[in-house]
Amino acid sequence: MSKPSDLVQGTLDLLILKILALEPLNGWAIGRRLKQVSDEVLKVSDGSLYPALHKLEQQGWITAEWRRSENNRRAKFYALTRPGRTHLARETAHWERLSAAISHVVRLEEI
Repeated sequence: MSKPSDLVQGTLDLLILKILALEPLNGWAIGRRLKQVSDEVLKVSDGSLYPALHKLEQQGWITAEWRRSENNRRAKFYALTRPGRTHLARETAHWERLSAAISHVVRLEEI
């Protein structure tokens, strides 16, 4: 089971941005969606998720606003900004190159 500390630096940011590209969500829902789409392999703690959201907001890649959640509680909802979409595209391309290179190395045949 992967933990955020096991992930390549910056990967959590990429995953959050990708999830928010689909729709605005609150922090709890982002964590739940990440766990769900990764078949429960990736689970992020609040101690990792919320600092990452704060950093992404400071960088201007996401915005946040207080709204009512589906269970009628006040929650901060995060949405991707236009600069966030640009950054996501750039980081996705970088990730695809990096993961392909790692896959090539991992698949090397032993002599």
